[in-house]
Order: sequence, then C-alpha cells, then structure tokens
Amino acid sequence: MGAWVSRMDGGERPTGLGDLPESCVAEVLLRLDPPEIGRFARLSRTFRAAASADFVWEAKLPSNYRYLMEKAPGEESSKHGFGRREMFAKLCRPNRFDADTKEFWLEKYTGGFCMLISSKVLSITGINDQRYWNYIPTNESRAANGLVGLFYKTRGLKIPNRRIPSANLVA
Repeated sequence: MGAWVSRMDGGERPTGLGDLPESCVAEVLLRLDPPEIGRFARLSRTFRAAASADFVWEAKLPSNYRYLMEKAPGEESSKHGFGRREMFAKLCRPNRFDADTKEFWLEKYTGGFCMLISSKVLSITGINDQRYWNYIPTNESRAANGLVGLFYKTRGLKIPNRRIPSANLVA
C-alpha cells in the first residue's frame, strides 16, 4: 500500500522526500518564510539544493536590494559574489551608514525594511530652531551613540532619491 521506486539493480524501495523534483520543492519554498526555508533545507539534499536557489531568495528580498547592498558596509569585492541567500542574510543583520548615524536591516520573517535614525540627525521641518527644541542626552538613552527606535516597515520611506517599497512607522 504505498509508492515504490525501482532501483537500478531491479529491486524496489519506498519513495521519500529525496525523490521529489527540486523544482517542485523550490515552488513550495517560495511560499514559506525565510526561517522556515532554513528548517526545510535540513530535511534532505533535494530540499537543501532547492533552498539554495537564487529565485527562491530573490522573492524574499525588497525590490531595491541592490541599492541596500551598496549601502551595507563590507568588502566591496565580496558583495558582488554573494548569492541571493547570502544577500538576504547580510541585509538581515544591522548595517550602519551615513557616518554611523543611521542603521537598517530586514526583518527576517517578512523581509520588511527596518531603520534606526540617530536623534542627532533628526530635525523638525519649519522649526529647526534651538529656541523651540534641543537635543538633551540622558543616562536612560537606549544606545550610547544616540540611536532612537524608529522602525519603518517601508511604505513610501525615501532614502536619498531611492524609494523603499511598502512602509508604516512602527515606533
């Protein structure tokens, strides 16, 4: 009562996960969250190979991932040799830019864009006058360098002439 596969020597064996075509497994992985893809990659060689496919990870990256990779610190030569899975992993780690006044990362479950902005670089449009407000550091600050917790899940957030796909301010 079950499916059997013929072997080269004439015998038969029961079918398993390794008998699924890699392209079918990759189609299933496209519909999973990145951490789930990693867990499924541990099941068999077929799942591991499908989980390494660039098209699976490209679907998880934001549309402007090339621009974000340019902003991410690191060796320039290594950025061009990254597969999409390695790019996703790098972008999920905190990446500082603009003289360490801003930090971004991707949320690993949804691929949403998150950003921290230093309170020192914030300004209030129209009243950026010291008479109206002033930066006062306190001992209760979250980070020593003054990064404040503004998290963006991108929808209309602009980073120098670049539009980041879908954003909501989560603060």
